[in-house]
Parts: sequence; structure tokens; C-alpha cells
Amino acid sequence: MYPESPAARGEAAAVPLRRRGEALESAIFEATLHQLTTVGYARLTMEGVAACAQTGKAALYRRWPSKEALVMDALRACLPPARTAPDTGSLRGDLIELVTRMRTAMFSETGAAVRAIMNELDHQRAHAFLEIVVARVVEPTTRLIAEVLARGELRGEVRPESVTPLVTDVVPALMIYRIKMGCGVLGQPDAEAIVDEVLLPIVQLP
Repeated sequence: MYPESPAARGEAAAVPLRRRGEALESAIFEATLHQLTTVGYARLTMEGVAACAQTGKAALYRRWPSKEALVMDALRACLPPARTAPDTGSLRGDLIELVTRMRTAMFSETGAAVRAIMNELDHQRAHAFLEIVVARVVEPTTRLIAEVLARGELRGEVRPESVTPLVTDVVPALMIYRIKMGCGVLGQPDAEAIVDEVLLPIVQLP
């Protein structure tokens, strides 16, 4: 069970701070993620986020008509942007770097907020939030994995025609499965094991 926040208990909010524009929006998004990880999605309220961000609730309602819209924008703003493929000089090194990036995203505060949503909502209600995660984290990761594997194929490190959408889906699917099954935090040894024990045996030449 999530602990009660001061806002959830009806305690007085701090005196609102004077912020505008991006500074205020950033504070609201940070407060939204904090509320998701402390009180959960079901108990998150616009009033609670406003109190956490030390602003008036009118500042939220001017921008977002509902908490669903607020949470979606907070996820879009705070999930990591897509980056270019790493080039460590080796296929294994590049793949470990990509898996590590995804692990970092999953276990950041934003990742914890996403897990809170997924754990509380059924698949149908969580679908809109899941689409944001797929677009901002999963799809960029699989695209970069495909790029790294294609580069490895040109160097003769990867079996020709082994780079398929199913193969590039292996890493995020496995990581999401392990998190969903309650296997705990995926550490760096787990990232390396996913590459060494799962992905490389599928694509490397015998």
C-alpha cells in the first residue's frame, strides 16, 4: 500500500511559489511523477500534484482538463529522448550499452511512475499510457538494436538475414517480462547476461 502524502491527508499545502512557463511546467511534471510513485495513480489528484509542486490547482486546470491528460504529458516530457546508436568498437559492447540505457530508463523515477500505472490499471485503461512508453522508449531501443546488428552484419559478426523485427523485440520484451514478474531491479550483470545468453546466440555466426 502506498503511504499517505500530506496532500492525501488534507494537510495544508506550502505557500505557492511564483513560477511561470517552463519552470512551472517542469515543477508540475516532477510533482506528478513523485505523486505517482508515492500515492499511486488511483489516489493521484490534481490538488495533490499542485500541493507537491507548490502551486495553485488553477495552474494545472488551465493546462490540463484531467489527471489523465496531465500524466500523459508528464510521461512524454520526462521519458528519455531517443539517442544515436553507440559505437564502442564491438558488437557486444554496443548491445550492452543499449540494454543498459533501457534498464536505466526503466528504473528511473519516470520508469517507477510507469510501473505504478501499469500495476494499477487493467490493460485497456493503461493502453494510452503504454503507447507513450512504446513510442518513447521501446521503439527507439529496438530501432537502435536493429541498427547495431545491421552494422555487425556488414562487419561479418552477425549471421546474414538474422536481423528481424522479432529478434529486435527480444530485449525489451524480456526486460518488461522480468520486471512484470517481480524479479526485482535488473542490474548491470543482468544487462550483460541478456546480451551474452540471449541476443548474441541468436544472431552470431556459429
